Amino acid sequence: MNDQMQSLLPRHADTRAIRITGGHRLKGTISVQGSKNIALHLYAAAQLADTSLTLSGTPEILDSHVCAEILTRTGTQARITGDRFIIAPAVDWHPVIPDELGGRIRTTAVMAAGLLARAGRVRFPLPGGDAFTHRLIDRHLAAMEAAGATLDVTSTHVSARLPGQAPAPFTVDVRTQKWGPSLGATVTAMLLAARARGTSTILNPNSEPEVLTTAAMLAEGGVDIIWQGTGALHITGTDRMTGGTVAVPPDRLEAATLALAAAITGGTVHLDNVPVATFPPALVAMLADAGIELDPTDGGTSARCPSGPRPVQMATVSATCTDVQPQLTAFLTQAPGTSRIEERIYTARDTHVAPLRAFGAAVTADGPTITVHGPSILTAARVAGEDIRAVAALVIAALAARGTSTVQGVYHLQRGYGSLLPKLATLGAELEVMQE
Repeated sequence: MNDQMQSLLPRHADTRAIRITGGHRLKGTISVQGSKNIALHLYAAAQLADTSLTLSGTPEILDSHVCAEILTRTGTQARITGDRFIIAPAVDWHPVIPDELGGRIRTTAVMAAGLLARAGRVRFPLPGGDAFTHRLIDRHLAAMEAAGATLDVTSTHVSARLPGQAPAPFTVDVRTQKWGPSLGATVTAMLLAARARGTSTILNPNSEPEVLTTAAMLAEGGVDIIWQGTGALHITGTDRMTGGTVAVPPDRLEAATLALAAAITGGTVHLDNVPVATFPPALVAMLADAGIELDPTDGGTSARCPSGPRPVQMATVSATCTDVQPQLTAFLTQAPGTSRIEERIYTARDTHVAPLRAFGAAVTADGPTITVHGPSILTAARVAGEDIRAVAALVIAALAARGTSTVQGVYHLQRGYGSLLPKLATLGAELEVMQE
């Protein structure tokens, strides 16, 4: 069975597991894949291009195949060749995102915004992705309504229709009461504004790399984008956006995962294609507090933990930080003292806590606060993860555990990491994927 067919398997059909024998120090040089989260938003934005578009350096992950299938079924021809995602503009639109595909990714509403902007209508299921939270899309829907769409919302689906072919210029605030500026809703609003005939204003936009990279691609294609500090984003749309070639930046989340995996084993890793500037300041500070140093070396980054893990008192303040929180929690099981992490982005993101306890870790979750008492002697366990970063955290714990552990959740891991396991093996990990 090829990788693309494997990507469409139901989750329960994947019976693979990872066997990891801990205690091996990881050391060496490795390259990092293109950013999963950035690529998913660029796939949605690609629907706006009126000429061929190639995304280079895209991650070879299951979510990429799901997005290619969604684009192809809805009209935009997409194919994957290695790390290149090649798109031909639609000749005819079929603006219905299939349930079995839209329910697998977190960016379903963003994909739908691209379709709405081009076809004038769309029907899509509520987004899927990870098991730790329901994806709220109220700010996405607010942007669609602001652009003139009439919405029909049920408990499972959304249908949106514009009165004309193109969105109307609009103003929308994408700040959420709970999480601050919504990353996904910012991109949704950008895609609608990019095809509107006039100037739209997005208030309180998110400025994570996903947003900045998508904005750069739209601007390169002919969309006029002006940032007004951090408070507003002004976009003047175009009725013809050109394609070209766009490079996907390295995945800061895989880079952080590799750094934590090496550090928990007492090793070091050189990320040869990841400049230190790739790591957002909040992530650099988070890792530094835990004792991990990121040094610029030969155009890349060397990650090491020279004095050993340190306990932290911190809060996740961005989408990047929350996507590293589970892996950091696993690492902190080896820090002497008490660590507390307040999860502010996804307050129920604790699916990794119980499996970490199976390794012998002293870790608890009380509402949004995760507490770790360390250091703990980790011993081999049989565990399972139900979302991308939780499985990555369990892999990190298994690398430090005594004996041979079994980690289930290969499907979830491969949604976000194309070749994390081979990379860990290259660095010295003893592991194999087996069929159970």
